[in-house]
Amino acid sequence: MASLAPPLPAVRATTPGARPAGSPARHVRHLGPNWYASVMGTAIVANAGAGLPLDLPGLRTACAAVWALSLAMLLVLVAARTAHWIHHRDQARAHLLDPAMAPFYGCLSMALLAVGGGAMIVGRDWIGLPAAIALDTVLFTTGTVVGLAAAVGVPYLMVVHHKIENASPVWLLPVVAPMVSAALGPLLVPHLPAGQAQETLLLACWAMFGVSLLATLVMLPLVFGRLVTGGPLPLALTPTLFLVLGPLGQSTTTANNFADVAPSVLPAPYAHGFASFAVLYGVPVMGFALLWLALAGAMVLRARRQGMGFAMTFWAFTFPVGTCVTGAEGIAQHTGLAAFRWLAIGLYAMLLAAWLVAGSHTLRGLFSGALLAGPAPAASAPRRETARTR
Repeated sequence: MASLAPPLPAVRATTPGARPAGSPARHVRHLGPNWYASVMGTAIVANAGAGLPLDLPGLRTACAAVWALSLAMLLVLVAARTAHWIHHRDQARAHLLDPAMAPFYGCLSMALLAVGGGAMIVGRDWIGLPAAIALDTVLFTTGTVVGLAAAVGVPYLMVVHHKIENASPVWLLPVVAPMVSAALGPLLVPHLPAGQAQETLLLACWAMFGVSLLATLVMLPLVFGRLVTGGPLPLALTPTLFLVLGPLGQSTTTANNFADVAPSVLPAPYAHGFASFAVLYGVPVMGFALLWLALAGAMVLRARRQGMGFAMTFWAFTFPVGTCVTGAEGIAQHTGLAAFRWLAIGLYAMLLAAWLVAGSHTLRGLFSGALLAGPAPAASAPRRETARTR
């Protein structure tokens, strides 16, 4: 918190971990883990687009280009965040102890996983299958380890160190990260040695499905209870309501991906069980996702009418909606119903529009420097005047 006293003009800041004003590292001082949401949102545009039930010329090439952009964004952001931890450890520790910022460490895991999965889905068209397998192996392993650490570490910080007043949808970010691992792990299963290796990875992903799903079922009632008892979220946080779609769409995607891979890995009874579960679980969960989408959309429209402007929370409109696209694509594949194909197309149009809006505003904020600037200093108290009498 900034001091209310005016600074002395001849004294330079000597805060531990702070950099001199002329240092390039000063630009990343306020770069938080929430920025990884932009990588997630970009990668899902490529991953979901590649699975659309459309035969559009150039669609796959465009998705490959978007995936390459997400990979470049990930590399730049990891480098910038590394500089942040090296040069601004005080601020990095402050982020961990901030209940509004710490949950975004789950975004690091999901960014790694989304880009790695994209390499297998569409990136292999450009870099080749062997390179895609190698890249996804590294990113999937790292992302899964980070995600499991966040799923345990962030709730620990919430219980032990954070002072929490109200539940927030961002609480879902660390616990949904293992679900992303569960959804994208099956992409690597066919490339492992048959037998123990394939079955171990598949069942490990199934275990992470359970970890994330049960943790989500604990969090969701708290989030909805906060809305009912505490009223609407602050305007800038209203887009985070879309984060609830993440575990819903991603778990549906996971169930469908398991149904695709299980027949070649597991014995017949279990393989058939996964195929049935993909539909029996996915259809009602997708129905609830559409219900929540309508509710969250209505809240966003209300906030917009009340003057909600752009914030980095706009990226919440991208990845969660993208998981619903991939979930609808999977259900369409396993049921053959045209309704789910059109649902996937409609949701993807929404995803693409949200990505363009969030991306354009983010670029504008980067070029202007507004998004990397620190929080505005607290207003100084009015100076007390003493009347002079003659």
